[in-house]
Amino acid sequence: MAKIRPSKGAPYARILGVGGYRPTRVVPNEVILETIDSSDEWIRSRSGIETRHWAGPEETVAAMSIEAAGKAIADAGIEAAQIGAVVVSTVSHFSQTPAIATEIADRLGTDKAAAFDISAGCAGFGYGLTLAKGMVVEGSAEHVLVIGVERLSDLTDLEDRATAFLFGDGAGAVVVGPSKEPAIGPTVWGSEGDKAATIKQTVPWDRFRLGDLSELPLDSEGNVKFPAITQEGQAVFRWAVFEMAKVAQQALDAAGISADDLDVFIPHQANVRIIDSMVKTLKLPEHVMVARDIRTTGNTSAASIPLAMERLLATGEAKSGDTALVIGFGAGLVYAATVVTLP
Repeated sequence: MAKIRPSKGAPYARILGVGGYRPTRVVPNEVILETIDSSDEWIRSRSGIETRHWAGPEETVAAMSIEAAGKAIADAGIEAAQIGAVVVSTVSHFSQTPAIATEIADRLGTDKAAAFDISAGCAGFGYGLTLAKGMVVEGSAEHVLVIGVERLSDLTDLEDRATAFLFGDGAGAVVVGPSKEPAIGPTVWGSEGDKAATIKQTVPWDRFRLGDLSELPLDSEGNVKFPAITQEGQAVFRWAVFEMAKVAQQALDAAGISADDLDVFIPHQANVRIIDSMVKTLKLPEHVMVARDIRTTGNTSAASIPLAMERLLATGEAKSGDTALVIGFGAGLVYAATVVTLP
C-alpha cells in the first residue's frame, strides 16, 4: 500500500493584514423614515444605528471586495501573487455561478489562486477565517485572502418597519498566513436549522421563474416586491442574547483564556443592545475595547467583523498584538466564534 506524503504547512496561522471599504454614500435615519412610520429616536434606541452606507451603481460586490482586499494585502506586506486562495462570504452576489471569488482573484493579480464563495450569513467571516486557518496549517495555501462583502441595500424592503433601518453595504478583508505561535484559536461554530425561518429571504428566486405572481408581496404602489431579507426581531434578539454569550464563553475556554485576558471584543454588528447584553453576560472588564461600529455602518452581515476590526486599528482604539474575541451569528441560524491576535 502506497503511503501518502504528509502535508507541510505552517505550525500555526495568524491574521497578517486587514482592510475595509465603505461606500461613499452615507444614509442617515431621516432617509429611512421617508418610507416607514418610525422616528430617529426609535431607531437609535432599538438598534444603535445612526447612519449606514449604501453602495452606488459602480460599487459592486466585486469592486468593494477588491478595494478592501487591496488594503489587506498591503497591510500584510505581501504581493497579490502570493495569495494561494480567496474565500468570499456573501449573500448578495446575485449571479448563481461562477463564484465572485474567481473574478476577484483574477482582478487582484493572484497567480491562479483557488477561489470560492461561501454563504453563511452574518457568521460568514468566522467560517471563512476557520477555513483559511486550516489551509495555511495544512499547507494547501501559504496565504489566504478572506473577504466578507455585502450589498444588503439590494435586499432591503424599505417599507418593512422591522428591517428597513438595519442593513448597510461594505466589504472587509483579512490576509491569513503562517505564524510561529498560536494566533487564531479554536473555532466554536454550529447551526440551529430549526430556527432558520427567523431570518430568511421573503420570496425564493424560482417563484419569479414560475411566473405565478399572485401570492408575491406588493409594495405601496401595487408593484411586485423584489426579494428581501426579513426576520422575526424578538426571536432573533432572544437567541443572540442568551445563546451567543454562551458560544463566546466557549471560544474563550477553547483558547485557554478568560475575559480578563482580552483586550478587544468584536462581535457581529447586529444591534447595540445585543452587544451590550453580551458584554454584561460575559462580565467583560472595563479595559476591554468593544466594537460598536454599527452606529455609523449598520448591519453589513459577513463584512461587519472585519470592517469593525479595521476601524478599531485605524483609530488606535485597538493595536497590533491585542487579543480579540470575535463572534458572528445570523441567518441559518449559524454562528462562529474564536479568539485572535490582531494584525
